[in-house]
Amino acid sequence: MSLLKNVGTIGSLTLVSRIAGMAREMIFARILGANGVTDAWFQAFIIPNVFRRLFAEGAFSAAFVPMFSRRLHGKDDEQEGLEDAKSFSADVLSVFLPVLIALVAVFEIAMPGVIWVLSEKPLDYETYPLAVDFARIMFPYIILVSLVTLFTGMLNSVSRFAPGASFPIILNLVLIAALLAGEWFAQTTGASVTQIAYGIAWAVTGAGVMQLAWLYYWTRVEGFRPRLLWPRITPEVKRLSIIALPAAIGGGAYQINTLVQLYFLNQLEDGAVSYMNYADRLNQLPLGIIGIALSTAILPSLSKFVGGDDKDSADRLQSNAIELAMLLTIPAAVALAICAEAFVTMIFQGGRFDLADAAITGQVLSTLVLGLPAYVLVKVLVPNFYARSDTRTPVVAAFISLAVFITSTIFFLDTYGVIGVAFASVVGAWINVVFLMIVLASRGFYAMPAILLFRIAKQVLAAAAMGAALYYANDLLTGWYSAGLFARLGALGVLVGAALVVYFGIAFAIGAIDKQRIAALTRKQ
Repeated sequence: MSLLKNVGTIGSLTLVSRIAGMAREMIFARILGANGVTDAWFQAFIIPNVFRRLFAEGAFSAAFVPMFSRRLHGKDDEQEGLEDAKSFSADVLSVFLPVLIALVAVFEIAMPGVIWVLSEKPLDYETYPLAVDFARIMFPYIILVSLVTLFTGMLNSVSRFAPGASFPIILNLVLIAALLAGEWFAQTTGASVTQIAYGIAWAVTGAGVMQLAWLYYWTRVEGFRPRLLWPRITPEVKRLSIIALPAAIGGGAYQINTLVQLYFLNQLEDGAVSYMNYADRLNQLPLGIIGIALSTAILPSLSKFVGGDDKDSADRLQSNAIELAMLLTIPAAVALAICAEAFVTMIFQGGRFDLADAAITGQVLSTLVLGLPAYVLVKVLVPNFYARSDTRTPVVAAFISLAVFITSTIFFLDTYGVIGVAFASVVGAWINVVFLMIVLASRGFYAMPAILLFRIAKQVLAAAAMGAALYYANDLLTGWYSAGLFARLGALGVLVGAALVVYFGIAFAIGAIDKQRIAALTRKQ
């Protein structure tokens, strides 16, 4: 399957998920607004989310997929390879599940202390108990989504990407249903914002059960029969653990920053956590569709090329991934930066989320997206290390990035508040990219060719022209952004349409895209 087709499959389903997530946040903003209760809910929701992205999706996929793929495809006898892979996955599942249960039990007991560490000092005794309750309700989701990730890794190894890319849609749909049900109860029984928030917290864990059932079904369809055995630490399970732990840190620099970011945001006024969450929701849209899709798609192929000592194919795949990533990410970053307040107003403003909230969130977003290309590049570069079972280098990069983020935040926090926290994240992300690129080149793993740099420069030029067009269109449509639904949709359509026509028209005209490159991306890797 071609790189573009793989990315298209993952990216299109991720797009559906992100749109559903955007709808979820729109409804959330209107029903619950930005206040102490929503800050407590988002703070609680961030904790299992960070662990999910660090240990489940990030670290586990990085370690499990190459090892599982080598067993599945490394034997001359296809049936023997399948049985070897099944045995390995059963051993992993049998050790993985008890560890997850123990982890969740520890955090359930220690949750008041965890929230205390991340909370402002002195504690807000109204929101603190809420954050603890919400986190305890949602944290078992870690067990469910981690098992989902195990099944997703198995399916990705046989190029079945759709089920793993589609399961987040279930969470968003369940939360939307819970929000609408909460609003109905509020109107009919007078349920408070706090009561609605409790219902949504329970819906998170319920959605995890549905996601697990969905992935289990597809593993059965593909001929895998996940089995739970008596736990035993085999050499391969031990090796997986050794690789996964540093991978959790190296591949999750963005998530580690998110957790530390939460600590700093809690030093600010009520609403800061919510403003960052709503801004990051828009920032995550291209990051998920482009960065995560590419990272997921190239890891199995890179592992195969590196294992076969085929450096030319590995380099070509890496270059194609970078080019495709920047082709889509650079214009997205420019558009979000220029039209940040407009997009936030059109999507989130309404109900308890007013124009003042939209203005602040827009400023945060316009700052945050300055690091969007860096966030995506980290996702695209890290698989090059994982394919070589090198999880230590991304760890070093993550710690350097984290240190820069913390230092920058301390410097900017008092003066710029939540915007300063966003800018510190940007600085840390770019430091991460520079470090990874230098190490890849110095070790002879990969050096970005001059032709690729030249083509990216052309992409930047096309994006600049698009940005100028959006700057003028943005002012012309100001009155539509907070109007009715159809006016907002019309304004959104005009901005997106203008951006696509200008960017891709100029990109083709100046050679930032050419037919040969498109053909290369559609060829089977």
